[in-house]
Amino acid sequence: MNDFDFLHGSWDVANRRLTAPLTPGSEVWEEFPGRSVVRPLFGGAGNIDEITFPTLGGRRGVTLRLFDQEAGQWSIYWSSSRTGRLDPPVSGGFAGDRGDFYGEDTYEGRPIRVHFTWHRLGPDEARWEQEFSLDGGTTWELNWVMDFTRTGPAVGGL
Repeated sequence: MNDFDFLHGSWDVANRRLTAPLTPGSEVWEEFPGRSVVRPLFGGAGNIDEITFPTLGGRRGVTLRLFDQEAGQWSIYWSSSRTGRLDPPVSGGFAGDRGDFYGEDTYEGRPIRVHFTWHRLGPDEARWEQEFSLDGGTTWELNWVMDFTRTGPAVGGL
């Protein structure tokens, strides 16, 4: 249940995002910085982070990760300051230094399958990737990558 302890602390985040996901022929990526602070919850069975995107007009996001002890898996919830709502979760877990999490959502009114991948790359580096699928997970389109570089240690839990 302490799979995400590596993420506690402060981070600089290099974002690379596809500008038009699920659009045939779309190959334009945008890059922008972010800053994230991750705090533990429930003694490691959860955490919460807030990320700011200073070059995107002050946009912010919040991620809540909770470990379901009965199911033995994590659920990850995202909310953006643009919408003010909690998106449907993705769920899954880690095998070694890789975590895979899947869920159902919609994108521009179309039902999609979502895949988050977390990579623990050492004590001061991590990577998150997001993929969408329109065909139930047969094919995937990578549309967002975040590279995390630690800038500070974890601060108290909630």
